[in-house]
This record gives sequence, structure tokens and C-alpha cells, in this order.
Amino acid sequence: MVTNSNAPASAAQGERNSARQEMPEPLRRDVRVLGSMLGDVLVEYRGQDLLDDVERLRHAVIASRRGEATFDDVSAIVEGFSLERAELVARAFTVYFHLTNLAEEHHRIRTLRERDVADRTPVSSSVAAAVAEIRATGGDRLAEALDGLELRPVFTAHPTEARRRAVVTAIMRISVLLADLDDVRLGASEQAEIRRRLHEEIDLLWRTAQRRQTQMDPLDEVRTAMAAFDETIFRVVPAIYRVLDSALSDGPETGGTGERPPKARAYLRFGSWIGGDRDGNPFVTAQITREAIMIQADHVLRALENACTRIGRQLTVSQGTTPPSAALTGLLAAARAARPDRIAEIVKRSPEEPHRQALLYAAERIRATRERDADLAYGSPDDLLAELRTVQDSLAAAGAVRQAYGELQHLIWQVETFGFHLAALEIRQHSGVHEKALAEVRAGGTLSEQTQEVLDTLRVISWIQERFGVDACCRYIVSFTRTAEDIANVYELAAAVGGRVPVLDVVPLFETGEDLERAPAVLEEMLAQPAVQKRLEDTGRRLEVMLGYSDSAKQLGPTSATLRLYDTQAALAEKAEKHDLKLTMFHGRGGSLGRGGGPANRAILAQAPGSVAGRFKVTEQGEVIFARYGHLEIARRHVEQVTNAVLLASTPAVEERAKKAAGRFRPIADTMSEAAHAAFRSLVEADGFAEWFAQVSPLAEIAELRIGSRPARRSGAASLDDLRAIPWVFAWTQTRVNLPGWYGLGSGLAAAAATSVDGKQAVGGKQAVDGQQAAGGEASGPEATAGADLTELQEAYQSWPLFAALLDNAEMSLAKTDRAIAERYLALGGRPELTETVLAEYDRTRSLVLAVTGHERLLENRRVLSRAVELRNPYVDALSHLQLRALTALRAGVTDADEREQLENLLLLSVNGVAAGLQNTG
Repeated sequence: MVTNSNAPASAAQGERNSARQEMPEPLRRDVRVLGSMLGDVLVEYRGQDLLDDVERLRHAVIASRRGEATFDDVSAIVEGFSLERAELVARAFTVYFHLTNLAEEHHRIRTLRERDVADRTPVSSSVAAAVAEIRATGGDRLAEALDGLELRPVFTAHPTEARRRAVVTAIMRISVLLADLDDVRLGASEQAEIRRRLHEEIDLLWRTAQRRQTQMDPLDEVRTAMAAFDETIFRVVPAIYRVLDSALSDGPETGGTGERPPKARAYLRFGSWIGGDRDGNPFVTAQITREAIMIQADHVLRALENACTRIGRQLTVSQGTTPPSAALTGLLAAARAARPDRIAEIVKRSPEEPHRQALLYAAERIRATRERDADLAYGSPDDLLAELRTVQDSLAAAGAVRQAYGELQHLIWQVETFGFHLAALEIRQHSGVHEKALAEVRAGGTLSEQTQEVLDTLRVISWIQERFGVDACCRYIVSFTRTAEDIANVYELAAAVGGRVPVLDVVPLFETGEDLERAPAVLEEMLAQPAVQKRLEDTGRRLEVMLGYSDSAKQLGPTSATLRLYDTQAALAEKAEKHDLKLTMFHGRGGSLGRGGGPANRAILAQAPGSVAGRFKVTEQGEVIFARYGHLEIARRHVEQVTNAVLLASTPAVEERAKKAAGRFRPIADTMSEAAHAAFRSLVEADGFAEWFAQVSPLAEIAELRIGSRPARRSGAASLDDLRAIPWVFAWTQTRVNLPGWYGLGSGLAAAAATSVDGKQAVGGKQAVDGQQAAGGEASGPEATAGADLTELQEAYQSWPLFAALLDNAEMSLAKTDRAIAERYLALGGRPELTETVLAEYDRTRSLVLAVTGHERLLENRRVLSRAVELRNPYVDALSHLQLRALTALRAGVTDADEREQLENLLLLSVNGVAAGLQNTG
């Protein structure tokens, strides 16, 4: 009998039954409605037999999970499908996951709204909860925390969103209709119409191609990100500030939010690498960067214009009830002198309404700024803010405080947050490119195309700064920074462009384990450079350093990379304190756990003491952008959770607890790291590992998904080192192994536990647990914990946020791993010893993680996530079986071109489906 782990089949069945029983009735209803409609669509499309085949496979994979069918039973069903039928079945499961994901998102929104009840205590991890907790400590700590608060999400085009934009848009339309079904005010005919439209949209989703037929270019990626801004981000920003302002109210005697000047300041600033990140992407050019910022500006200026127009039209206060201030009267007089035609038309439509006239004129000026009408355009966002505040002050002086600090304040917050450029466009390039370019510039001969492109990029930065201000584009990320000279090279190149020299904050990006170790020394050397010293003077000693999670994890393994990053942060924080720097650590996290992903708020609270200091900057990548910012309520909750964590992580009490725990448990963590690193490197350095990995996974085929403009490798080399972290993680996810999220942790935990057994220390780097080798593969399953003393590890899990986050993230990866299916993928490589090594480490890791956390089953303490994983797994199994059929045939070799094309289509469609089912790509 086959199950997904060493646990008995009855246990797997029990977990699934328990998960189904825990499913809330509203969620169950939504899944049932959407699934039933999809079934209708399948019948309408290809007859009852298509639905019967889908149902046959569905029942088979569920029976396999229950131990009532074997793996071979399921494979026989899949092998019995024609390739055309297999593709239709794979599409059905893929669309089902899109609909299930939507239902779960909808239920999450429903739950968030139910929790938001005025007379309850603040929701956990909310802005209000953080304010209340810090306020309870007394003193000026709340004011200090808010004064330095800064949150910078940076959107990247890293190719991890497997869905086409057309698919995402169709899903969003279905989301709106699903929400309408909850409206109890609707009559029967209205409900019937919504259901008819749902059928129509699901039919459209089914008929929409799941894969892109053309390669994305960088500007496609820019426009995709703009959809999140248009639909959510622009509106969520003032909502977040309003929540904070409400939490800061001192009581009814001083007035609540909207009745007084705001106490919350704009602390969010958005960044973007989309159209600016050229590291290994030859399609991102200086011209692309220029066009990217113009697209951003067009979107934000349209949004500001629409908001200003809407508020202006609503602001119908007359001068009889709300007399204008002298400043507002002067502003309108200046407008009359500058553009009498425009202001006359506005006055004609809004007589005796000076505040309305001022805002409608401001909307005209915003449009002129977008259209580049120099006579009417604003010179900068500060000019617009000055006019808006003149209107606000006039309203407040006339007693119309609700008008002054309501919707108008939202617009002011939006201008402060987005400016006229929406998000600071950041440039990234490899240190080696700068080194070669500078050598050519110094030589004074003919410049290569690559060097000319570097100089053109610097010129475009200068142009952007002239057009939109320095803040619109001044950060230049140097990937693979190894020495301070890598930073100096960029400043020297900038000085060589001729004309106006761009203002730059050159940011080192430390990615490999060695680079992370050298980071404190490089920072020290950077501070001696005149260009850096000048920027520190201009910025109030603000400096930024970026830490790479993806490549360090691919090189060191997840356990050692986590600890190396922690040490680097701690050392950099000490340097910052020594040199009186306001250091911002930029966290290059991916969406998946294997690339530093996971719950953002937990990650922040696990940072090294002193490393947050009220400032947090992080990449938001691919699928994560729409997962976190695709819906207003979810975006608000995400930003609130991150804000809560940044505020609390910066408090002395939290920092002291983390420092104490780190001091106590660091020795055992070092033991764990050494063994985990040894196990990880032993695997990836095994002879022929790269070729084996390419055989057992759809690594080569993933590039055909066309989910991003960037190549999968930095160069044409076929080595594992040259492979980017995203396809590395993506491919392992597809195999259901999820290796980058947990591999080596089991060996590390076993080694750490062994040091506590009768006080015995390990010899030669391999720690014994009850006479078995911890790093060699023999100890697995329950035997891995035999004779081990886990007390210290269990206390570390309870007391040290970093250690808890490490195990919790690994537990999540393990829960999405399926041992039986993984074994079939690994067998494709024809290297049974590697397969045995991987599976032994999985067994060891699973057993020890459960023992240390005290859980009876994976994700036991995270009921919602556990329920989702347990209910999804069988349906993901169906897609994995279909993918295995295609991959096995392709690896065996197919000579017929038509058959090969069909197999590749099936494989890629199943890749999309598995990504949707696991809600992870790279």
C-alpha cells in the first residue's frame, strides 16, 4: 500500500478526513459551487465521458492516499488515457486548482472581515495590536518607533508567476462574482443571474490557453505589475495609514481619525526592479529602463488625477458655509493669472465653491504633468502637495475638519507615498560587468556594446532624476559584490558618462556564503570611499546593504544559509552602530521557502537584534505580488502584519529576548549548521549530480513556459552554479521533493541531538545518534530520534524566533513533499544511491522536525494551512501522475515529432497545474 510518508495509510486517511471535517461550511459551499460548474463546463465541452475520466482519476488518487489503491493502480488509469485525453484531464485539474485557490482566498477575506469588529481587542499581528503593545511599555517608545518607521516593498520580475495574465484576469472576474453570491440583499433573480455569469466565466477560463505562446519581454512584465497597482496598491496605502492613525487616537476628547490633523505619516515607499534588473538579462536595456519609468509615471499620474477629480467634484462646500483662507484665495488668483481660460471654465461649473475649484484645477495640472504640458504641469510632487495642503488648511480653519482630514488626506498620503513616479526604479547589474566596463573606459579605446550599455544606463538614470527627482531612480544594486572596489567601480563609471553625473546610492548585494561572510569588512572599506562619504553627508548617514537569500541557500543549503544570513545581519548591525549609520538591510527573499520565503512577519521577528531598527526593505517576487497584493483586504492584512512585525522587532524587549536566546542556543545551532552543510554539499557535489537533477525534473522544459523575460542561467554554461535559484527551486517543487526547503536539516538536528547524549561529542564531523550515523543516511524515520536528547533543541524551538522560523518553514516544505511520488521522479535518473540518500534525509528530517516541535503530524499547529495542504494533495497527485507519464516518455526518448510535441504540451500544462496546486513555483 502506498502513502506519502512512512506513516500508516490509516493515519494519512485520518488526516484527510479530519481536514475535510474542519473545512468551514461557507468555504465548502464555494468549492462545491465552483467545482460543480466546472463539471458542467467539461460535459458541455467534450461530453460526460470527459468528466467521468476526471472523476475516475480523482477517486483513484484519493483511494491511494487512503491506502485503498496502489501507485500502480493510479498510473494504469493515466497510461490508459490517449495523450489528447490526458491533456484535457490535466487542464481540468489545473482549472480546478485556480477555482479552489480563489475560493480559499475569498474565505480568507470573509474571515478577515468577520474579525474586524469594533468592540473587540485588536486583531493579532495588526497595526493596532503593535501600537497597543508598545504603548503599554510607557515612555516615548511609541513615538520613537513611529518616527523611524519605514517599509519598502520592492517588486521584481523574477519569473515565478506561472499563470498567464489572461488567466489571472479571468480569475479576478470570477472572484467578483463569487463575492456577490454572499450578498444577502440580492433577490432570487439576481442570484440566478450571478450564477449564470459564473458559469460563463468558468467556461471562458476553461477555454483560455493556460500557457503563454510568446516569450514575455520586460515591458510586458512592467505592465503586469501595474495591474496590481491599479487594482489594489493605490487604494490600500491610505487604508493602512488610516488604520494606524485610528490606533494613535488618544481618546474622544482629542478627536478620532478624520477629525483632527493626522498623527500617522506616510511610511510606505515602493520600489521596482522591473525594467531595471539587467543582471544576466540581455533584454533589459537603457531604453527599456526609460520606458519602464514612463509607464509607471503614466499609471500613477492617472490615478492621482482621477482621485483628485473625484474628491474635487464631491467637495461642494460653499464659501458661505466654509469661507476660503487668504492662502487659498491667493492660490486661485495665481491660477487665474496663469491660465484664465482653464480656471474660468472651472468656476463656471463650480460657482461659490473655492475649495472645489482648487482641487479641480489641481486635477487639470496633474493631467498636464502626465501629458508634459510645460505651461500647466507641476514641477514636482512637492508643488502638488503644497496646493493640497493649502486646501486642507483652509477647510480646517473654516471648521470643516472632516472634509480637511478625510478623503483629501488620503490623496495627500498617496502623493507622499508614490510621488509622480509610483515606485523607485532600481538598477541591478553584475559586478563582473562593471569591472570589464571600467577597464575599457580606462583604456580609452573603442568601447564594447556591453560597456556602452552600462554607460547608457547611467545616462538614463540621470535623465530620470531630472524628470522625476532623485528619489525616482538612485539605487544601483551590484550583484555578487565581493570587495569594496566593486562599489567604487560604479561611482567611477558614473563620473565617466559625461554631462550631468547621476546621484547614486550604490548598494552591495552579498549573495554567496563567502560574500556574506565578507560583508562586514566590505562595509567598513566602503565607508572610506569619498563617494560613499559624500552620500552619507547628503542623506543623514543613511546606507543600504542587500542580502541574497536565493543563491546562498542554493550554495549552503537552507539551514546553514539561514544561520549565515543571521550572523551577517548581526555583524552589519554592529558596524552600523559603531559608525552611527542608519543602515537599511534589503532582504532579497523569494516567494518559495527554498529562497527565503514564508510568512514575512515571522521572518522579521526572527532577524538579528538591532538589524531592523524600524526599517525593512524586501523583494516581492512573481506569484507573491498577486498573492499578497491582488485583493484589497489581503493586501491590507499583509502590510499590517509586516508593519506590526517591524515595529515590535525594533523594541528593546523583543531585541533583548532574541539576543538572550541566540546567546544560549548558538553553540547547538553551529553544530547543526556544520552537519547540515556537510550533508547538503555531499549531495550536490556528488559525481554527476547536475545531470541527474536534469533527468529527474522538468528543469529544461520549465524554460518553455515563457513566464519571464530572463534566461534561466546567467550564462550559457550548464553547471549547477550557473543555474539561477528560481528554476532550481521550481524544478524541485514539481518533483514533489521540495528539497531546497529542508535538505540537510535532518542531519543537522541529528548532529545537534547527538551532542547531548551522555555528553558525547561528535568525531570527524559525523555525529552518532544511538550508534547510527547522523549524516550518512542510515538513521531514518523513528530511529533517527532513538537515544537522542532533544531537550535543548525543543527549548530552542520555544525560545528562539530564528530557530522556530527555520523549523516551521521546513515543516511547511515537508508537508508539501510526497515521498511516494518523489521516489518515482528520482528513479528517472538511474542513480539509486542518490535516490536513497535524498529519501533517507527526508525521513530523518521529517522525524526529527516532528520530535523537536512536539507535533504528532506536520503543520499540526497551523490548522488552516494544514487543512489546505491535506485537501489539495490528492489532486496534485493526479497532475504529478500525468506529468510523470510525460516526463518518463520524454526521458526514454521519443522519435515521433507529433508525439513528442503532445508529451511536451502535457508536461508543461501539468507544471502549471502543480504550481497552482502547491501555490509555489520558484
